[in-house]
Amino acid sequence: MDVFEQILDLDEEGEHDFSSGMVSAYFAQASSAFEEMDSAYTSSNLTKLKELGHFLKGSSAALGIYKVQAGCEHIQHFGDRRDETANRDLTPEEALDRIKPMLASVKSEYAIAERWLRDWYEDKGGIPDLPED
Repeated sequence: MDVFEQILDLDEEGEHDFSSGMVSAYFAQASSAFEEMDSAYTSSNLTKLKELGHFLKGSSAALGIYKVQAGCEHIQHFGDRRDETANRDLTPEEALDRIKPMLASVKSEYAIAERWLRDWYEDKGGIPDLPED
């Protein structure tokens, strides 16, 4: 997490107010985005999935959470009915078929990153503004 280390450099010595604020905001954004993604998937709303994938991709990149970022980029492209790996357009059904496992993977990678961040702050004495699991 090279980006995370750069963010930590912005904290005051011995304090983690800046970084913990960013992490706390990310947790809230991700939680909300995943709820909205689930709803968009259920209603087959590819446009919304594309937008949410783009949004969470940027938030994840800002903290250096690369696996979530990469997965969200795939969701963004699939939501645009595009398979960038195969370099072809997708039907709505194909796009949804690709989004389902990718969304599960992104949630799993997010859970790993969240646990790592929570453990990191816990080792530093805990941060009061991090929301509970």
